[in-house]
Amino acid sequence: MMIKNIDIKAVEKKGFLDIEIPSSVNLVEEINRLRKEKNAVILAHYYQESEIQEIADYIGDSLGLSQKAAETDADMIVFAGVHFMAETAKILNPNKKVVLPDFNAGCSLAESCPPEEFEKFVKQHPDHVVVTYINCSAGIKALSDIVCTSSNAKKIIDSIPEDKPIIFAPDKNLGRYLIKETGRDMLLWDGSCIVHEAFSIDKLLELHKENPDATIIAHPESESHILKTASYIGSTSGLINFVKNDENNKYIVATEAGILHEMQKEVPEKILIPAPSNEDNTCACSECGFMKMNTLQKLYVCMKYETPEVNINESLRLKSLKPIERMLELSK
Repeated sequence: MMIKNIDIKAVEKKGFLDIEIPSSVNLVEEINRLRKEKNAVILAHYYQESEIQEIADYIGDSLGLSQKAAETDADMIVFAGVHFMAETAKILNPNKKVVLPDFNAGCSLAESCPPEEFEKFVKQHPDHVVVTYINCSAGIKALSDIVCTSSNAKKIIDSIPEDKPIIFAPDKNLGRYLIKETGRDMLLWDGSCIVHEAFSIDKLLELHKENPDATIIAHPESESHILKTASYIGSTSGLINFVKNDENNKYIVATEAGILHEMQKEVPEKILIPAPSNEDNTCACSECGFMKMNTLQKLYVCMKYETPEVNINESLRLKSLKPIERMLELSK
């Protein structure tokens, strides 16, 4: 049930409905009640806080979350992730309500590729097939021929005829990795994720020296010098599957530290160590401040009052839908 007289401008400015919740409210119980009452589904990325992961209907990487968003029969999608993810869910579900716990949960990678500048770049290379990593805005997707995630990027690139030149955006690190993996000479946009560029190679090598029996695994958004140290490179879901099936029992994990929660549940007997970042922080690891903007309280409030809601212009939605549908078709 919606609250009357919500100040939408205040919500947009703050990023969430900032109201006091009585300490007597059991957030988990209330979220579970609202989920049934509103026929809502909670989708959460691996990088979310552990308490949000625990209450989610589905936890996944960008590909898995897109697939779940495409097939859900829920009336409301509560997206515990960042803005471009919730936007993708809305693109796939124009008739469903999509809410995001904190509207200001953005993405440094998405912000590194402004649509106006990217459009000029694309027009300068009209013969190129435009492949964009899903970590981008709807405006960028609308300028694309096909979207990919780190899970299916190689498959997507391999599906493009060899005589077709390719633009890959916005992540230059993932692009460089794909050039190496596919042998394709792609034109890269100069964008990156500050979280995956925060790893300290010196600290990582020192940590591995202290733990020589640990296997280093890394996400392909990481910089080349980090990837060179890794025995396995893969998407967030790929990293989890590798640790589940690998025979070793100790790993240094070079991606956002939120993945360790689900990974540890899958392999409770194994030792997982977050790769160290350049910054000295409480976890000595690399965390996404945007992902961590979502909290259990904000999740409850956005479900209860159905705000902030993600909406998208229909013309833009249709343009950005086509490359996403091509990706989902190839990912079956």
